[in-house]
Amino acid sequence: MKMYISGQWVDRDKTMLVLNPFDQSIIDTVPKGSASDVELAINSAARGAGVMAKIPAYERYSILRRTADLMAERAEDLAKTITSEEGKVIAEGRAEVQRAIQTITLSSEEAKRLHGETVPLDGAPGITSQFGFTIRVPVGIVAAISPFNFPLNLVCHKVGPALAAGNAVVLKPAGDTPLSALKLTEILLDAGLPPEAIQCITGSGAEIGDAITGDKRVRKITFTGSMEVGDQICRNAGIKKVTMELGSNSPLLVMSDADIEKVAAATVASGFANAGQVCISTQRVFADQNIYSDFLDALVAPTDAFVAGNPMDDATKMGPMIRESDSERVGSWIAEAVGQGARIIAGGDREGTLHAPTVVADVKPDMRVSREELFGPAVVVSSFDNIDEAIYMANDSRFGLAAGIFTQNVDWAMRFAREVESGNLHINSSPQWRADIMPYGGLKDSGMGKEGPGYAVEEMTELKMVVFHM
Repeated sequence: MKMYISGQWVDRDKTMLVLNPFDQSIIDTVPKGSASDVELAINSAARGAGVMAKIPAYERYSILRRTADLMAERAEDLAKTITSEEGKVIAEGRAEVQRAIQTITLSSEEAKRLHGETVPLDGAPGITSQFGFTIRVPVGIVAAISPFNFPLNLVCHKVGPALAAGNAVVLKPAGDTPLSALKLTEILLDAGLPPEAIQCITGSGAEIGDAITGDKRVRKITFTGSMEVGDQICRNAGIKKVTMELGSNSPLLVMSDADIEKVAAATVASGFANAGQVCISTQRVFADQNIYSDFLDALVAPTDAFVAGNPMDDATKMGPMIRESDSERVGSWIAEAVGQGARIIAGGDREGTLHAPTVVADVKPDMRVSREELFGPAVVVSSFDNIDEAIYMANDSRFGLAAGIFTQNVDWAMRFAREVESGNLHINSSPQWRADIMPYGGLKDSGMGKEGPGYAVEEMTELKMVVFHM
């Protein structure tokens, strides 16, 4: 596929291969954009921002509604594209398309909800003849940098609210998975989006990322990816708005009163979905010592039944990791933990990009599989003595994106909600749960700002104060 810059689909002499993670077959090629392409894209986006700022809210709503309708018409093609380039099983690809349609639909509604408010200036002493109100205006150009693991829905979470707010977008999809973003760009244009309101530039983030994020004409950056890259972006960005959705090693607390079989099923589903390549995947599981042994036993059968293989096969429950190097990394971290006293109770095998769903028991908090973001198909399990220790262990991390607890004890649940340092907290659910309408974002090294169309729109607009002096 070609990339989209300055209202045109363009190719370049230098290209990048898009590979199927399962069998390494070549799906397509895309241009390898350069710093000069970034300049062309931002110049065009500046013109597009002027056009978008003049489009009435209802027209922005209509464009996004037509986009959602076209996505629904092309749902199967989008799902197969996601599975081919990212590797998640086809059922997960289809589910992602439906979520993406919902994200765009929610964004369309937000286009009609942008408003200010009157400010009671006469509530301050000495003010008698002034009338004030606020208005929200688009920031102008939004740079959207998206990850590989949800190549359609997370693009929609950035592009949809930005367009709803009346901005132009410079979209940089992940190098491994650019095709879904390019197809979304096609759909947006087919739905009537002004030609220069979106740019979709493909290429290496290392080569063009600084050019995008450092340009002063870009007034908002929304990024999903690693903490290390997020830190680099923030240092390069200068004075502008940023939303950072970064890493995690999400904890799940299993209290003594939990339904062990229910928790085991939730742990497996949330730990191995998309081969564990989800920011809010269950990674660190802490189980009360009184049920620890029984809980470990309960994890074995559902983990062994979680078959990894060809993601296009409807019988497959888990596909490959995005790259063989990532599969190797997960395997080496697990081996390191075993060498330090942990033990594998299920899974552990690896072949190429396929890493078997794996459960590692008796993990100590200082092991790398517990301290860092694993981002792979393994969960690590430890025990605790009481609720105080459980909360301490959950918080013993530089990350704070999502956390879960299973309990029927209201006091424990409320302590969890109040004391666990996380942006998303789930009671009687795993951490890996997200509704696209909700505010979503992390604390600590997991980032700043919120996604969810209603919340993202606010971060993609500026608030103006207007005062009439009478």
